[in-house]
Amino acid sequence: MPPLRTALLQSSGRPGDVAKNLELLDAAAARAAAAGAGLLVCPEMYLTGYAIGDGIRRLAEPADGPSARAVADIAVLHGLAVLHGYPELADGQVFNSAQLTGPDGTVLAGYRKTHLFGCFEQEHFTPGEVPVVQAELGGLRVGIMICYDVEFPENVRAHALAGTDLLLVPTAQMHPFQFVAESVVPVRAFENQMYVAYVNRTGPEGEFEFVGLSTLAGPDGVARVRAGRGEDLVIGDADPGFLAASREHNPYLRDRRPGLYSSLI
Repeated sequence: MPPLRTALLQSSGRPGDVAKNLELLDAAAARAAAAGAGLLVCPEMYLTGYAIGDGIRRLAEPADGPSARAVADIAVLHGLAVLHGYPELADGQVFNSAQLTGPDGTVLAGYRKTHLFGCFEQEHFTPGEVPVVQAELGGLRVGIMICYDVEFPENVRAHALAGTDLLLVPTAQMHPFQFVAESVVPVRAFENQMYVAYVNRTGPEGEFEFVGLSTLAGPDGVARVRAGRGEDLVIGDADPGFLAASREHNPYLRDRRPGLYSSLI
């Protein structure tokens, strides 16, 4: 089975300007497809911007809204899957969400961030309640979570136990927490025997300074690619063959003793 070439779009786009961000996404999808990518992953809240205050509710859309349809058109045009972050409006509530669209324009999965970070997010969003969301893509079982979610080891382990091969993590990782991108994410990939695509915003936005450092980490704990601090598009492969071999030799999941961990719940 061939690797799934995965493109990581490190960008803050144009906060508050959905039309411009869709235009930038289209250009990035063209570059990714030209490089042979079958999947393009965008950062957290890419379509609207993250630190836009009350603009979050104003720009929020249903999962099947006009922006979702525009992303589907981009996916079909360039023949690759796209994961985009956006504020989702549902039943009067706003969720920090990510949606995976297949290369044929079909929505494969939608995820709502379950662990909200800080007062800003707790003020503007309702937390999601479904921790493990997956889809099949390119011969891999793909899972989704958002930013702070990956910092909870139980959360990622739940994905490992559910068979996730490639975990997509759109993020808005800010200073001074860059150690998450540098250290935590590769460790999560290693201890759970999966690929993790961690895709960040970059530069100043509102009260935040996003640190970039997007990475695709492998099950050996090694970063296949890593962006710098600025706008970037980096591309790496999630290789099913390497993953299978790594899982055969790494005993973490086989050597678990769940009966000892009841205190965790």
